[in-house]
Amino acid sequence: MDEADWDARYSESDRIWSGNPNGGLVAEVAGMTPGRVLDVGCGEGADAVWLAQQGWQVTALEVSGVALARARQHAEDAGVDIAWVHAGLAEAPLEPGFFDLVSAQYPALPRTPDSANERALIDAVAPGGTLLLIHHAGMEHHEPHDDQAFDPHDFVWPSMVADLLRADDAWRIDVDETRPRQIEGGSGAHHTEDVVLRATRLPA
Repeated sequence: MDEADWDARYSESDRIWSGNPNGGLVAEVAGMTPGRVLDVGCGEGADAVWLAQQGWQVTALEVSGVALARARQHAEDAGVDIAWVHAGLAEAPLEPGFFDLVSAQYPALPRTPDSANERALIDAVAPGGTLLLIHHAGMEHHEPHDDQAFDPHDFVWPSMVADLLRADDAWRIDVDETRPRQIEGGSGAHHTEDVVLRATRLPA
């Protein structure tokens, strides 16, 4: 899916997501000292706004201009300042090793032979910083059907990122597990379990 695909999806309704921050993000970030955070695939902005309200300096990345406009409005209504980047992750002009937290909540990152998006996630984290990737459990093993556009082989999954981290002495995996998921509304509410991957980039 490219920008046009995502714009078309967001244009189908006034709002796709619940408007609340993702529960896995809230649980994992609780107790962390706020710093610079990159919200990958910010969608309509709920996570970015919540992070800013907790004192984080937020950079929010989104490929869809339609979603980004809604996220900007959400931030304006909430009275928080957020730096917006309209781009895909691999193409975004991000400074390597800049963010204390890189958060990717259910991202639809295209899979490429050179693992560009996986590398971009990893490279954005500062020494001593945290990478938090949460996705729907079991999606990478979903069998595509002829009447469905979704093919799991087209996307990046937490297991792929975990494999790269385990092969890198500069990283420590703190959490790699499946957890129950509870959400009251919005697209994706039918998913009942999440894969949570949290890792620390060790200080140099």
